[in-house]
Amino acid sequence: MSGRVEISGAKNAALPAMAASLLTPETVQLENIPYVRDILTTRRLLAEMGAAAEVRPDGTATLTAAEIPHPEAPYDLVRTMRASILVLGPLMARFGKARVSLPGGCAIGARPVNLHLMGLERMGARCEVVHGYVEASAERLHGAYVLMDTVTVTGTENLMMAACMAEGETVLDNAACEPEVCDLACMLRTMGARIENDGTRTIRIEGVKNLHGCRHRVIPDRIEAGTFAVAAAITRGNVVITNCVPAHLHSVLEQLERTGAEVRAGEGTIHVRGRDPIRSVDVTTNPYPGFATDMQAQYMALMTQGDGTALITETIFENRFMHALELIRMGADITIEGGQAIVRGGKPLSGANLIASDLRASASLILAGLVAQGETVVDRVYHLDRGYHRIEEKLAGLGAVIERISR
Repeated sequence: MSGRVEISGAKNAALPAMAASLLTPETVQLENIPYVRDILTTRRLLAEMGAAAEVRPDGTATLTAAEIPHPEAPYDLVRTMRASILVLGPLMARFGKARVSLPGGCAIGARPVNLHLMGLERMGARCEVVHGYVEASAERLHGAYVLMDTVTVTGTENLMMAACMAEGETVLDNAACEPEVCDLACMLRTMGARIENDGTRTIRIEGVKNLHGCRHRVIPDRIEAGTFAVAAAITRGNVVITNCVPAHLHSVLEQLERTGAEVRAGEGTIHVRGRDPIRSVDVTTNPYPGFATDMQAQYMALMTQGDGTALITETIFENRFMHALELIRMGADITIEGGQAIVRGGKPLSGANLIASDLRASASLILAGLVAQGETVVDRVYHLDRGYHRIEEKLAGLGAVIERISR
């Protein structure tokens, strides 16, 4: 594979940005929005609450939550996208009440919302779980010190939005410092919020009475960029990735260099040239700035082509090795032991009919299919469409023989 590929906006930054539009009755305009399924689900969720929500294929969105007669996130929408829980904080900040369905199960493991509720209760909210819904209320939230037991991105984002209009100062300790959290903080400051120290483990928010509309450009998707970087490495290709932020991918790019790939980062670009042999190198997922759990599946596909044995340790989510079973069906030599996967490289892969279990698993199976002998068919690609915009067209532009088919 060779050529240039342009990266779309970050889904995981666009979703909280859309939720943040609930914080003001004024219009919020967003740019660089990926036109993917999760974005369209959020548009529908905002519209059902009463907001005027328009998302366009050109990557722009106009959102106006002048009145929200129905501050509720129903189960039929939340069950398709766990990030729907992000409306809880903004609704509590502006309206003092919210009814949001619990997200339910997830293919990659439990992601409980208890830290979201704990933080809101520290800020004066009353939270109950009734018939599968979180029902929260407060006359007005107040500032508080919130220590989170574990690092949670959506929990940090939810509480940061809730604290923006709380009375007094809120301190979020052991906060997530992912680029998507910083992007949300940047947007909130543009709306008039007072937020300091985002990008560190301790975020401070001084509440204000009102927020106003804004125009905000969402950051590029670091996981999509990382996926194409692995695509270049696994095919021994030569790919230039544009519209990206190399600093957001430091751990991934460093890991690819350890495997033998040649990586050069420029201003908004990453140039990856794959090399033989692909070295087998251990990796452990960790919160940012560590190696992202959302890149673990793609890296496992790369390690099936390694020259030795690699140990992949997953520390973020349980049950996130479901893609390994499909890779084994292609001929990969992988053993799962709890939260670790032992990948013995050098085994030729053969094309097969595969089933995608989640978003990133879908990407890993496509990467494996690029180097497998024969034809690979990946089913249930609706997972893929949640987070990758026209990935088959982008890969085809780099020389992949790939097409989307209907059955």
